[in-house]
Amino acid sequence: MTSPRLELSGIRKQYPAVLANDDVHLRVMPGQIHAVLGENGAGKSTLMKIIYGAVQPDAGAMRWNGEPVQVKSPAAARQLGISMVYQHFSLFETLTVAENVALGLERSMRLAQVSARIGAVAHAYGLDVDPRRPVHSLSVGEKQRVEIVRALLTDPQLLILDEPTSVLTPQAVEKLFVTLRRLAEGGTSILYISHKLDEIRALCHHCTVLRGGRVTGEVDPSTQSNASLSRLMIGAEPPALRARAQTQGAEVLVVKGLTLPRQDPFGIDLQDVGFFVRAGEIVGVAGVSGNGQQELMAALSGEDPRAPAGSVVLEGRDIGRQRPARRRREGLHFVPEERLGRGAVPTLSLAQNTLLTRTGSVGPGGWVSPRRLRELAARIIERFQVRAGGPDAAARSLSGGNLQKFIVGREIDARPRLLVVAQPTWGVDVGAAALIRGELLALRDAGCAVLVVSEELDELFEISDRLLVIAKGRVSPSVPIAQATVERIGEWMSGLFPGGTAPAQAQAQAQAHEQPTASAAGAAHA
Repeated sequence: MTSPRLELSGIRKQYPAVLANDDVHLRVMPGQIHAVLGENGAGKSTLMKIIYGAVQPDAGAMRWNGEPVQVKSPAAARQLGISMVYQHFSLFETLTVAENVALGLERSMRLAQVSARIGAVAHAYGLDVDPRRPVHSLSVGEKQRVEIVRALLTDPQLLILDEPTSVLTPQAVEKLFVTLRRLAEGGTSILYISHKLDEIRALCHHCTVLRGGRVTGEVDPSTQSNASLSRLMIGAEPPALRARAQTQGAEVLVVKGLTLPRQDPFGIDLQDVGFFVRAGEIVGVAGVSGNGQQELMAALSGEDPRAPAGSVVLEGRDIGRQRPARRRREGLHFVPEERLGRGAVPTLSLAQNTLLTRTGSVGPGGWVSPRRLRELAARIIERFQVRAGGPDAAARSLSGGNLQKFIVGREIDARPRLLVVAQPTWGVDVGAAALIRGELLALRDAGCAVLVVSEELDELFEISDRLLVIAKGRVSPSVPIAQATVERIGEWMSGLFPGGTAPAQAQAQAQAHEQPTASAAGAAHA
């Protein structure tokens, strides 16, 4: 029998507020794609960081290719042949892609050689990456591609992937799976963390389930259903969403003729963007990462207050030049795609983080009421089932999924007139995703206008009343969800829609497939 590539026994890690890993045993064979499944806060990411040397266990042993080892740092892990792609990216924002990748490679390599290798690997695996771009100019999805390419460049014996497809399109996911299967066939072992049960069933050979920091089961995922995996992970099946027909009200948000030149040299120009969102409806925006989503969200949230007069209108009021605080007072709340750094300040407590967008606890003269802050944070924690050490817990102490629940909950709890949310369920487990989507539907049913930007097509099809696609800075006509198909939306994501950026012949082909009734809903504004 082949000896295990990696073997863990009795791994334990205690943090002040939580026991992250408790007597964990794990075995990964050469060439095996091994899933680690568990709900948010189950201890998956901590266990991966222990393997990668970023966190030291309090107890337990690790064997690598049959030999006992102590991995003291990520550098030591890389020397062994272990690479990791984090859920929260470990990139230097002020450096270029090539400079970031070079930090983890041989120091003797020149930057031009690193760029050439990046280009070769990116081309071979269908991961679009420009080595010259500074990281701060990249979208979340583009940063994910950089992390994956950086890991592949080290030719790892064990590749750890923590939510690698959370912001990838279905087409990019399929390409990634081809890559991972090819790596496994060559003997590379892969530890794969994902909350997407379909992915685990389709890709992985074996699955270890964690709950509350302990191993609660091991299964062959190909023999399981989504329901059975959910029961193993969270002890129950996620509640079914009860989407129902809703009578839409007046137009809350109207975007018309929004044209904005890029602020970043590697950004996207917005070109004649137009759409509307009515009270009591959810409009979904699909698109491949890096096609203008960031620029559109900045124009809507107020981070970019350069919109031409009359191009961004909220309930009849021109808000295109207003700052974010003024827009919030007008009833527009916003959830950014980046949790740490933009959605929350890592070092501040959850109670303090509520002040970022909820200023109701600030009294006359700027005095802040700590009691009211804690009460607000506690209400959000309870309502959205956030696993945290209470209102005073630092934002960085939460798992990614639990922090996402808190940030989304903070904005929903504000009872906005318009909620603009980017990637609402990025990196959250199936139970938490169902909770967030259910809350968005409830907000819609209460009369709120909701705009959801997501690269999860399944999510958009599940909760949206209408769909739009953004491609190369342009927005497609809207299509009612009953008339939308994955094939059609996928085609539009390449710019193949009426008025898109595709060549004339491709546009004519797209128009030939277009049903008149499908675009009628958005014709007046798109």
